[in-house]
Amino acid sequence: MKYLIILSLILLTNYNTQAQNNDLWISFWDKDTTHIGFKDVNGSIKIVPKFMGFTSARKFDKIIAVTEETNNSWKSYYLTKTEKITGRDSLYIFDNGPDCENEGYIRFTDRKTDKTGMFNSQGKIVIPADYDVLSKVQNGMITALKGALKKQDGEHFFWSGGKRYLIDLNNKVLIENFTDNTDLNFYSLQKSKDPNKEATRDYFIGIDGQYYSFTNYDKEFKWWLKNNLLSDLSKENLMKISFDKITYWKEPNGWKSESKAKFIEQNYTLLKSKLQQLKASGTDYFISSDGLNPFIFETSEYGEYFNNCNEPKEWMYPVKNIIINSNNKADFKQDHFEFLRTDKGYKLISVSVAKEELK
Repeated sequence: MKYLIILSLILLTNYNTQAQNNDLWISFWDKDTTHIGFKDVNGSIKIVPKFMGFTSARKFDKIIAVTEETNNSWKSYYLTKTEKITGRDSLYIFDNGPDCENEGYIRFTDRKTDKTGMFNSQGKIVIPADYDVLSKVQNGMITALKGALKKQDGEHFFWSGGKRYLIDLNNKVLIENFTDNTDLNFYSLQKSKDPNKEATRDYFIGIDGQYYSFTNYDKEFKWWLKNNLLSDLSKENLMKISFDKITYWKEPNGWKSESKAKFIEQNYTLLKSKLQQLKASGTDYFISSDGLNPFIFETSEYGEYFNNCNEPKEWMYPVKNIIINSNNKADFKQDHFEFLRTDKGYKLISVSVAKEELK
């Protein structure tokens, strides 16, 4: 009986996973490439091409932001899989594009108050538009800013002051005066009665008296760099910590990619000499954080690191870029080593060096 139950659970899990994949709709253009529609994975048209403008979703999972032209005027709204229309003319716009669903939730803006709230997958308001800023949902949690002043610096707006919170999907405050740190891994949440003192984690006291701790990507990467890479610069270890393909800059053709085996075999001596500099106390270098570049990493093996709107999921899979400055202060050239955080750890994914020619 026990084995039958286990088998049933496995079959149910596989069925649910397959059903979720089959439910995903894929965007496509009409013949004039002016309007976007959606098809299911079998190619059946679910929505005829009629969207344009702020319609950035390449995949339709549960809810998307769309615009369409009707009678020489633009209409924008949110659309669910059941064809429910909600949030008319309330698209949340960031960096010249609308919001993209994450974990079945999407942000909207109340145009009368300029405040932000959130819809669920059924198009219902779960977080009212009471906040100046809301993050995407991450592991069922949201960072929120309230009571801030919107200021302008040239062409750019920014928020000044206010109070930051960590809230849940019931709009319940978990942490007050929450430090808005984009390097936190919200999927690593641990709660405890005492503060977690692991070197790679940050902790905060919740309003329930519990301590909430999260892995800090920056601390995690620096620990990994010291203990997993710089401690062993052998060819075998470089192979181990590298992505299957390495992308590199080569004049005059620009970005190219090669299998890690071939790239490391041909460039091992140069790579080792560059990385060894990080062990010297006088080396001038710094580490920056970003998301995977969708214009460079376009092929299918990178698909899991982007969301349905082809935005990098940097809140889960950040890219850590080690930038080494030249010892010659008059020389502004730099070496770059990019590492992508994956489910199997950090992986070397991209290299560019200032002077020596990569093979």
